[in-house]
Amino acid sequence: VQLQASGGGSVQAGGSLRLSCAVPGHTFRNYNIGWLRQAPGKEREFVGGIRWGGRGTYYANSVRGRFTISRDNAKNTVDLLLNSLKPEDTAVYYCAAGTTSKVLSTLLTPGGYDYWGQGTQVTVSS
Repeated sequence: VQLQASGGGSVQAGGSLRLSCAVPGHTFRNYNIGWLRQAPGKEREFVGGIRWGGRGTYYANSVRGRFTISRDNAKNTVDLLLNSLKPEDTAVYYCAAGTTSKVLSTLLTPGGYDYWGQGTQVTVSS
């Protein structure tokens, strides 16, 4: 399973960014796809995800209402729209795939994901 994240950049607080993860159709139909992030000096943390085949989305409390995950079937991507960005959102963002056997509680942690793409840097200045 190969994944590739893109779309990071620098933005001021309150701004928006859209990250994309290239996810082929067969991968999207057979794996849960998550977005996770790691800030300097901190552990990797879950941000949000979409269940296999698009059976619903789920988010960390810290981003719910600000970030939105969606699937673009035309582009074969899973996108993460980041709105109302805060300096504490600064991190390297990763997309990852987890097998369908994982329960939701596990999918809310990095342990719910088996395959990881390269990260993309998001920097939010105050």
